[in-house]
Amino acid sequence: MKYDITVIGAAIIDVLAGPVDESIFEKGSQPVNSTRLAFGGDALNEAVVLSQLGAKVELISKVGNDEAGKQVLDFLQEKQVDVTKVKIEKGLDTGINIVLVTPEGERMFLTNPNGSLRKLSEEDVMEQLDDAADIVCMASMFVSPLLDIPAMERIFQKIKNKPGRILVADMTIAKNGESLVDIAGLLKYIDYIIPNETEAARLTGEADAYRNAELFIEHGASCVVIKRGKKGCLIRTKNQQIEIPAYAHAKLVDTTGAGDSFAAGFLWGLKNSMPLEECGRFGCAVASCAVEKLGANTGVTSAEIPMQRYNEMRSQRMDSTNL
Repeated sequence: MKYDITVIGAAIIDVLAGPVDESIFEKGSQPVNSTRLAFGGDALNEAVVLSQLGAKVELISKVGNDEAGKQVLDFLQEKQVDVTKVKIEKGLDTGINIVLVTPEGERMFLTNPNGSLRKLSEEDVMEQLDDAADIVCMASMFVSPLLDIPAMERIFQKIKNKPGRILVADMTIAKNGESLVDIAGLLKYIDYIIPNETEAARLTGEADAYRNAELFIEHGASCVVIKRGKKGCLIRTKNQQIEIPAYAHAKLVDTTGAGDSFAAGFLWGLKNSMPLEECGRFGCAVASCAVEKLGANTGVTSAEIPMQRYNEMRSQRMDSTNL
């Protein structure tokens, strides 16, 4: 089967509880409205949402040879994500995160540094790239310490060895103090890099999203898409800056996976040859569905509602500036 998109990165289990506040650390216990097991990880979320939107998706990842790993694989197959390239490693614990959700829908994570979340390696990825799709997304930059900057550069170079292949990079917060200067060598391979405001600020040392977008371009990025939550997104290329507002009528429940859903929507737009600003707009529409359900990938069940919201958003004002 020929896939539309190959997604690389983490696939784990999330245990979500909420709403909780700071008093949990004083009282020792706290009643919550919901406690549930879900499936997560940047790459799993993006792959599942893409599949729900109708894309043909394969995942490159790693799980343990344990019950949690089996559950992750069963879930992915149920969602019609191809798991042929998910490595099953004997003796490795499949990652399980505890996710505490605040009354405002924000989340805090407790993670196991020895689980599969942090153990995806260059070898796990490189051997799976020869027949990757024409769009590849590194969904989990900075998640696994084994995928350091030199390893990512070798991976990205191999991905781009195929002429015309598009490389998209999503990320989490840089764990080891990496700066924008440190990753400048990676940017020449990446067609679209998609940090959120906090992740961009950690790399640049600057707080302002507009300045950060400018800095990414100055350091070699072709296109940076900064996810801004309820403020939508900011897209910057060498010649253009585009501000796209978020969908205005979303009912916030849980922001877990919202950024991953945005990335999935953006990727879906690329697959369907949408103009750049429409990829961003569709990403915002998909993210608006994600935040209305508890869990990282449960808010999108088809393309129908995201497309309705996207069409509604097309009447909203969008600021575009030629530079």
